Amino acid sequence: MILNSTDWLIIAGYFIFSLGIGLYASRRAGQNSAEFFLSGRNMPWWLLGVSMVATTFSTDTPNLVTDIVRQKGVAGNWKWWAFLLTGMLTVFVYARLWRRSGVLTDLGFYEMRYSGKGAAFLRGFRAVYLGLLFNVMVLSMISLALVKIGTVMLNWSPLQILLVASLITLIYSTFGGLRGILLTDFFQFLLAMTGSVGAAIILIKLPEIGGLQRLIHHPDVLPKISLLPDFTSGQNVMMLFILPLAVQWWSVWYPGSEPGGGGYIAQRMLSARTEQGATNATLLFNVAHYALRPWPWILVALMSLIIFPDLASLHEAFPNADPSIVKHDLAYPAMLTLLPNGFLGLVVASLFAAFMSTASTHLNWGSSYLVHDFYQRFIRPGATEKRLVLAGRVSTVLLMLLSMGLALLLENALQAFDMLIQIGAGTGLIYILRWYWWRVNAYSEISGMIISFCIACYFEFIHPLTGLPVLAAPLKMVIGVALTTCVWLLVTFSTKPTDQQILRSFYRCVHPGGPGWRKVIRDACKENDNFRALLHEPSGIPEGIVCMVLGCLAVYSILFATGNWIYGHNRLALMLTGFSAASITGLYFSWSKLHEKIGYKR
Repeated sequence: MILNSTDWLIIAGYFIFSLGIGLYASRRAGQNSAEFFLSGRNMPWWLLGVSMVATTFSTDTPNLVTDIVRQKGVAGNWKWWAFLLTGMLTVFVYARLWRRSGVLTDLGFYEMRYSGKGAAFLRGFRAVYLGLLFNVMVLSMISLALVKIGTVMLNWSPLQILLVASLITLIYSTFGGLRGILLTDFFQFLLAMTGSVGAAIILIKLPEIGGLQRLIHHPDVLPKISLLPDFTSGQNVMMLFILPLAVQWWSVWYPGSEPGGGGYIAQRMLSARTEQGATNATLLFNVAHYALRPWPWILVALMSLIIFPDLASLHEAFPNADPSIVKHDLAYPAMLTLLPNGFLGLVVASLFAAFMSTASTHLNWGSSYLVHDFYQRFIRPGATEKRLVLAGRVSTVLLMLLSMGLALLLENALQAFDMLIQIGAGTGLIYILRWYWWRVNAYSEISGMIISFCIACYFEFIHPLTGLPVLAAPLKMVIGVALTTCVWLLVTFSTKPTDQQILRSFYRCVHPGGPGWRKVIRDACKENDNFRALLHEPSGIPEGIVCMVLGCLAVYSILFATGNWIYGHNRLALMLTGFSAASITGLYFSWSKLHEKIGYKR
């Protein structure tokens, strides 16, 4: 594959445009830390929603989907499709609570909700654990994907690829803050979608593929196209379908799919102008992420089974590539090398855009933790706004350098994805209940986080040395969830609850409602009659859950209808399209009822 001058002009133009946006936003970003990390809490919902989608559309995402499809078939994507339940729960239950809290980062929640040294320790530890260690791991995943793309599409060394992409990302992230990131995300998402959709359309016309119908009926592809696992295989159904839908979505913490919201999703919700804006942005994200984006990647993954049917064919096609990175996820960039010049440059630029949109978000998000929740909280409480912005820029550079180093040690996207799932296994229920059950305390989270991390380390580094049978990733996840949940519940009932004054202050600010707070409100009513009005305040939880279910049905039916239209199963596709329309109608009326019952505070 050779890029011509037109391709390079397109790539260079994209880089210059991204830098220009970052420099344009730099003056406002440097005013104060709230502007640098939350863009002044005044961003429109549609821009925030698109930014959420762009952030989760990274270079590793199509590689991951390709890896899954080649090994497990299309149904293997339930590994991440199940997280839609988490997303819709955040939309209709938690988005308004996050915006109402008014914190600068989601870690600020800890000293708002919990009390004592445990709350302070949890905030500081999570700032380093998530902002530095966990964040560097995620950044290294997407850097690894970019290395694979650059290796096969540009014939660059890993160091060359990372230096060029990271330098440009650092410039606009460091100078432009979140505002610059949101603006570039918008254009990067349009470019990335154009590249992925266009690539699927062009590649399907290759003589070796022969069009859509020949692709779907090819003997190497036909066994992989089912949207549901083979129900005659109990193990496949359990691992690929039942466990993700029954356990994974509520029990596992994963960046971008945190139960109850959190991370960079919370950062965008906190940047919204209103509670309604936070809800709308999160809904847009979930619809686009699950219903609109997957099919171009899936189609290219299916095509790769014809062009590169196994790892040996990938090795043969790219003999100069490091053998350690030639895994199934390399098939996606390998397919893109077959694109014609002109559009090839656009696709390369779109893949850089996918990397930069995700990397810039993680850099700003991780930096916000390190600066606001660690540096300002524990090291320099009296730091000026100018110093905080400077600290944010320095930590941004540090995060990028560390992630570049770790990227060279990983081998494939699915390996890193499974490891992240395992690290967060069992902690998700804490993040759901802490808003609605007063008894959850700081030590609940500390114990859950520690035990889940230890279990993940055992399965990753110790278990392979014991000689015991190899366990599948979903089974490891279930074991981690069960053990972690038992430990944090035991710790919760064995430690003192949060101070009553902190609990009352939190409830006054956020108004979560629900039966889990009745004891706190009743005790407060004995001392303060002002709390009596809150005793029967509607929580909106039942209505929110109804909206969540209808939202999931609508998105899944759109996803499956699209797939069946592509497969030529027109009757089933028509039925699913009608079902999606009915679900959307039901969601509209249920959401209106929820709004009428609880309203949205500004």
